[in-house]
Amino acid sequence: MKKPTLSLNFCALVLALAAPVAWAKLPPPAATPEAKAKAAEAAAKTAWTAKVDAYKLCQAQDRVAAKYRASAASAAKPVPTAVATPPCTDPGPFAYTPPPDAKPIEAAGAHSPATTAASPPSTTQPDAAVNPAPKKAQ
Repeated sequence: MKKPTLSLNFCALVLALAAPVAWAKLPPPAATPEAKAKAAEAAAKTAWTAKVDAYKLCQAQDRVAAKYRASAASAAKPVPTAVATPPCTDPGPFAYTPPPDAKPIEAAGAHSPATTAASPPSTTQPDAAVNPAPKKAQ
């Protein structure tokens, strides 16, 4: 029995061309408020970790400088003057307080006047008295 090689080759070609489409990267899902809050907390945690790392680096640099000065002084070598640097500041424990929820535009008063109108804006004066028209040049 003879196998149809043309149809097998055609099927293999179609599958090979369709595979990248099947494995294509899908767009990320829409961010929910919970996901946004979690991402904001993760960003705050990363920033705090960077501050802790800078604090530990500052302490290590101070220890190395102190050991160098002590060893230079004990070896009777000239000790250069210390460069004035700001003191190491401890960032403290991690504490995240989420920002307050922003009001929607309607609740923020963006579409409302600043004060409630107590009377209509009209007056008894004629418009010509309030806004006199400029004379036409002839």
